[in-house]
Amino acid sequence: MSIQVEIKGIREGLLVTLGDGSWDEREAALLSHLDEKGAFLRGARIALSVGAQPLKAVQLGRLRDAISERGLTLWAVLSDSPKTQETAQNLGLATRISKPRAGRSIKSLETRFQGGEETILVQRTLRSGYRLENEGNVVVIGDVNPGAEIIAGGHVIVWGRLRGMVHAGAQGKEDAVVCALDLSPTQLRIADKISLTPKRRGKPKPEMARLVDGAVVAESWSPKKITGMDTV
Repeated sequence: MSIQVEIKGIREGLLVTLGDGSWDEREAALLSHLDEKGAFLRGARIALSVGAQPLKAVQLGRLRDAISERGLTLWAVLSDSPKTQETAQNLGLATRISKPRAGRSIKSLETRFQGGEETILVQRTLRSGYRLENEGNVVVIGDVNPGAEIIAGGHVIVWGRLRGMVHAGAQGKEDAVVCALDLSPTQLRIADKISLTPKRRGKPKPEMARLVDGAVVAESWSPKKITGMDTV
């Protein structure tokens, strides 16, 4: 039996929802999925939704340790089972996640480019505390403020000021690029290469960061075309 594992981004990190099945099957499916997506998810904070599944302390403790060994943090367990809620609380885990206040939610539109990569389009400013992740490309129409994070398996395009942390090519895609009308992130990473932004000289201008001979370099960007991302 194949257990469905659904992962979506929330303000506090990632919300992971498990499909129906026995606990052993659900646990195995989750850990297998985390192993498969390890490089992309590493360092993430996880809130796990288990429905009405009753869990003992030894089961939940074992899962928490297994998740930690994979470089992630289990910080919350959501369940309709009073027993599981009590177990989670005894282990110091949260049993609720905050609901975004009106006007603070991120509305995204999933689309596709000719290359077939999934792309998330966000039409708003990302403020401090937001973490946006996608296995494909990320396009933001708005600013990315300091304290906000974008992690993408593909390209990152910001039609505005990029002043937060950005990681493109998070799964090792070395031809990924980061483009912005004002490219001044607190940290910029492409694949496994990290670059800190130098002090700006002169007025902001559209720039594209990419890997050249293993180093992150920034150059002038013409928003008319991005290599490998010509739209349909």
